[in-house]
Amino acid sequence: MGATETLARFALNTPSTAIPDPILHEGKRCIINYLAVALYASADPSMQILTGLFEEEGGNPQAALIGSDMRTSLQNAALANGYLAHLEDYDDTHFPTVIHPSAPTIPAAIAVGERQNATGLDVLTATVLGIEACCRIGLSVHPHHYDAGWHITGTCGVFGSAAAAGRLLGLDEGQMVNALGIAGTQAAGVRETFGSMSKPFHAGRSAQSGVLAGLLASRGFTSTDTILEGRRGFAAVLSTASDMAQITEALGERWELPNNGLKPYSCGVVSHPLIDAMIIFRNTHGVKAEDVVSVTANVQPLVLELMDRQHPRIGLEGKFSHQHSMAVGLVDGGAFPEQYTDERVLDPTITALRDKIKATVDPKMPDDAAEVTVTLKDGRSITEKVDHATGAPENPMSDSQLEDKFRNLVSRVLSKNQSEKLLTRLWDIDKVDNVGEIMEMARP
Repeated sequence: MGATETLARFALNTPSTAIPDPILHEGKRCIINYLAVALYASADPSMQILTGLFEEEGGNPQAALIGSDMRTSLQNAALANGYLAHLEDYDDTHFPTVIHPSAPTIPAAIAVGERQNATGLDVLTATVLGIEACCRIGLSVHPHHYDAGWHITGTCGVFGSAAAAGRLLGLDEGQMVNALGIAGTQAAGVRETFGSMSKPFHAGRSAQSGVLAGLLASRGFTSTDTILEGRRGFAAVLSTASDMAQITEALGERWELPNNGLKPYSCGVVSHPLIDAMIIFRNTHGVKAEDVVSVTANVQPLVLELMDRQHPRIGLEGKFSHQHSMAVGLVDGGAFPEQYTDERVLDPTITALRDKIKATVDPKMPDDAAEVTVTLKDGRSITEKVDHATGAPENPMSDSQLEDKFRNLVSRVLSKNQSEKLLTRLWDIDKVDNVGEIMEMARP
C-alpha cells in the first residue's frame, strides 16, 4: 500500500477514541488559537476585498464568515476564514517544517462541519487528523521543498484541509484517495509573496482547495491514487528530495501536534528568539533604545533567508523583518499586531534602532534559538542566549497564556461576556452537539 492510500485510510478510519487525550487537548488549543487570531483579523480592511467579491458573485449561504453576519458558500467561507487565520502571522508553526497547519485545516473542517451539522467532537477529530496529514507530508519533503521557494503552508495545507473535509463529508476510501489527489494537484504558493496579502491568501486557498477536493470526490470526481509518491507526483515535482517513510512511519502512534507551537508574537516565527532576547534586555537589564550603540545577533539560516528587511515599507512587510521585530521588542516590550502597522514601521525611534541591528548566520544554531549582544553607550556589552523561543515545542505557551492571548485578541470584536462564553465552550468543544453553535457565538 502506497503513502497516499495509507494516509487516506488513516484520515478516514481513525476513531476519536484512538486519539490520545493529550493530542485532542492540543487540537482544542489549536482551535482556540485559530478563532482568536481570525476574530481579531476579521476587522482588517482587506477583508472587504474578499467579502465584496463574494457579494458580487453570490453563492449558496452554507457557512459563516468569522466575526461577521455574512454567510456564503463552503468554498468562500474556507477561503476567507483561512485568510483571516494567517493574516496577522499570529497562528501556529510546526517544527521543523515551518508549516502553519491550523490556518488551512480548521476553516475547512468548520465550514464542512456546519453544512453537515457535525458535532464539535467530529470537527475536533477531523482537525487533529488533518493537521497530522499536513505535517507528515511536510516532513517528507523537508527542507528541500521549502528551500526551493515554495510556501509550505500553501502547498501542504491542501492535504490537511482535504483530509478534514473528506472525513466530515463521509467519503469512502476510494473517494478520500481521490480527494487527496484533487487537493495535491492544486498545491501552490511561493515565498516571493511574503510581506503582502498574498501570503495569508495561500492559507485561505489551501482551505478552499481542500473543501473543493472533498466535494468533487464525493460526487465521483477522480484523480491519481499516487499523488504523494508517484513519479510525477507532489514530492517528485515540488521537491528535490523526499522520504515517504515520514508520512507512514508509526502513523497513529507518533503524533506531530506536540511539535506544533502556538505563536506568542505576530510575525515570522524565526525571529521569535530574537524578540525574546530584546525583551530580556528591556525588562531585566533596563536597556532603552537611546542607550544602544549596536546590536549583533547569531541566528539560524532562515532568519536572513526570510526576514532580512532592514526598513520595511508597510506593516505586513514588518512581519518579515527581524530588525523591526527586534526593535519593537526592545522599545515596546512585545511584538503584537499593533507593532506591525504601517505607522509603526515608519516610526523614527524604531527606524533608528533598526539601523543598529546586524545578524550573522550560525549554521549550527537550532531553529528556535539565537544569541544576541547589545553594546551600550556607557561601554557595556550584554549578551543573552535564548535556547528555546517562547511558543516553541520545548517552551510552549501554557493554557493560561493561550487564554490571555484569546481574550486580548477577541476583545477587538466581541464583548467580554461573549468572549468568556465562547472560550468556555471551546474548551468543551468535544461536548458541542453542532459546530454551528460555535460559529454563532463568534459573531459580534
